[in-house]
Amino acid sequence: MRTLVRTLADRVTYRRLGYLLLEVPLATIWFTVLVTLWSLTIGEIVTPLVIPAAIALAYGTRWCTTVEAGITRSLLGVDAHVPAISVAGRGWRERMHNLFGPGFWRAQGYLWTRWFLGFPAGVLMLGLIGVSISMIVDPLWVPFVHGGANLYGVHIHTFLQALAFVPVGLVLLPLSVALAHPLGGAFIPLTSRLLREGDEPWQIAAEGAGFGVAGSARAGLALAGPTRRGLVVHATVEGAITAVLLAVWAATSLGATSLEYFWPIWPMLPFAATLGMHAWIYEVRRNPALALRFRGSTSLAGSTGVATIFWLFTVAIWAVSSHGYFWPIWPLLGLAIVVSVHAAVVLLAAPRQLAARIESLTASRAGAVNVQESDLRRIERDLHDGAQARLVALGMSLGMAEQKMAEDPERASELLAEARAGAEAALKELRDLARGIHPPVLTDRGLEAAIMALANSTHMHVALSVDIPQRPPSTVESAAYFVVAEALTNAAKHSGSEWLDIRIATVARHLELEIRDDGMGGANPNGSGLIGLRHRVEALDGKLEVTSPAGGPTTIYAELPCV
Repeated sequence: MRTLVRTLADRVTYRRLGYLLLEVPLATIWFTVLVTLWSLTIGEIVTPLVIPAAIALAYGTRWCTTVEAGITRSLLGVDAHVPAISVAGRGWRERMHNLFGPGFWRAQGYLWTRWFLGFPAGVLMLGLIGVSISMIVDPLWVPFVHGGANLYGVHIHTFLQALAFVPVGLVLLPLSVALAHPLGGAFIPLTSRLLREGDEPWQIAAEGAGFGVAGSARAGLALAGPTRRGLVVHATVEGAITAVLLAVWAATSLGATSLEYFWPIWPMLPFAATLGMHAWIYEVRRNPALALRFRGSTSLAGSTGVATIFWLFTVAIWAVSSHGYFWPIWPLLGLAIVVSVHAAVVLLAAPRQLAARIESLTASRAGAVNVQESDLRRIERDLHDGAQARLVALGMSLGMAEQKMAEDPERASELLAEARAGAEAALKELRDLARGIHPPVLTDRGLEAAIMALANSTHMHVALSVDIPQRPPSTVESAAYFVVAEALTNAAKHSGSEWLDIRIATVARHLELEIRDDGMGGANPNGSGLIGLRHRVEALDGKLEVTSPAGGPTTIYAELPCV
């Protein structure tokens, strides 16, 4: 009895109950979406339409999993991750890897599991709770039904007969609710395994390029999201295919007494839908202000737009095929349920995210203060041990030269020469110190030139790729410069590297850096140098990740907001 009372008093029980009950509508929707998309993809496999169908399958899978990941984090407390699925890449083989890598298949496995296991579990919970509540409320309506009612395998027609089932319902209801705790908990290991970070498509691409599976700290720059170039290519390909189809239709209609049936409308509709979804997702990532209209959630903004476009697609099919029964109302109902659940998850997660945000800002502020204090101590130490000592020696040399000038001019000349050399050395050290605070080349010529100067000063081979259409703010440039400088220093001193690959790009109003070397690995992410860099980056509301397995390679990834 204590166990039952403790279980019923636990909030986790009701969260898991909500998760199980949501299985019924959501699993049905996911099953319908997956069957439809897989049927379209397989049905068009021998035609050019398989390309947009496959892209729709991949992004549809990601969209469904985005909703599920939010629900899982809020109701099961699992650190669920949305799979890295993207059409970006340098070639068609890499694009296919990025679309249909391990993350895609794990997401597919999770969605099918929701149908084959989650749906029966949800129906079971719904049935038990429904029967329990029915037994409790039977006395309120059964006596007023003419001839009674057949319930639970017996015929009930009096108040006393209905009242006999009330104790059973009162016992069954708390037991049914308590059952949600272990039954919902049974899905946690499966969810943690399927919706996790792992061998994502970017890692496969990196391995193929010779960097190894552990070659990156995250999805990487190439897979950061839809790009303008990708959207233009998408529109161009679909426009070219549409033009060919229209030409074929027009050629077959020549000479006919009346125009032939306009069959190109059928490929044009899915083309327009997939292009619209691609454009919406690109706009949401390019313009974060759109997310402010959706409680600051880019995933909610994306899912709402995609759901709206898909529903308009069904309306267009209805308008073209017939004007009879308006069946798109049913897809609208299903999509509204999904978007509403997603919005509820975002609202429920908002207080927890706000608390995490406050904690993160508090930690980053403390880190920024520590970085500033450490920099001041370093400057003071360098001035005291370097330039100050040389200036003191310079003063002594000038004083001795002044004394020797009359009686020993030759010795005075030597002392003046020493003083001049000391002055030059002190000036060089002051310049190096100023460069360590903020290098002039960074201010004058920008980040690419400053990093190129760093690369030229090392003995290692450095491959540099920079894609920054506009200069970021000076604070962001400075932080990015010191991230690269520290990575170069560590690689030269500790890892035994022979080459480095540095990639810098602006993606969705963020400056992203990825530095990878071929060294022995084993770098300590909590070392003083990397901790200082992390504090510097986090002070700008960015993040720094270090991956350095034993045997290498070491990868440093940094993301800095440019707004």
